[in-house]
Amino acid sequence: METLKTLLTSVLLTFLFTAAHGQNGTYIKLREAFKTSYQKEAFGKWQDAINALESVYDANSYECNLRLGWLYYSAGNQTESKTHYQKAIDLKPFAIEAKFGLINPIYAMGNMEQVIKLYTEILTIAPNNTQALYQLGSVYFYQQEYEKASKPFSKVIDLFPFSYDALIMLAHTNFHLKKFREAKVLYNKVLLYNPDDSVALESLKLLE
Repeated sequence: METLKTLLTSVLLTFLFTAAHGQNGTYIKLREAFKTSYQKEAFGKWQDAINALESVYDANSYECNLRLGWLYYSAGNQTESKTHYQKAIDLKPFAIEAKFGLINPIYAMGNMEQVIKLYTEILTIAPNNTQALYQLGSVYFYQQEYEKASKPFSKVIDLFPFSYDALIMLAHTNFHLKKFREAKVLYNKVLLYNPDDSVALESLKLLE
């Protein structure tokens, strides 16, 4: 009985060692592929960077899909970029990282409705994410939907009252909404951040 127990223990340990060794070997290959990918990216060799990862690609790897989404976007292949970012999102639905990534190819493809949808999804998960708030406000601003732009810009200002980018954009937004008093206050705050800001100075002249 003791002999059988010893034999079973030996077999189990051998199995565990072999499995662990195999997993470690797979990880080393993956790490080396990422390293090569970064090296190729540094020289703008996008396809070589892609090929390095594709050689060890695992469809269930969030990291592989996220990285390939970025590389395909950088290489100008928006369709493949979109596919890999979406796979990353499917693997980790509550992560906002891949959603930010997916916005790149979607924006490049000119689908602004989907861009807005993605920023809205990000803000559902992370309501105070200032990057998403600012970018969403910018999308609405350049679509000349100033009322919609005002809300996310205002929230950024609530969180970061001395943020130059949000101050100038909310000032412009209020200007277009003919809220001239509010615009003037904001332009003057911009000049506290940068006393020689030409945009704020010219805008204030228009408000005189």
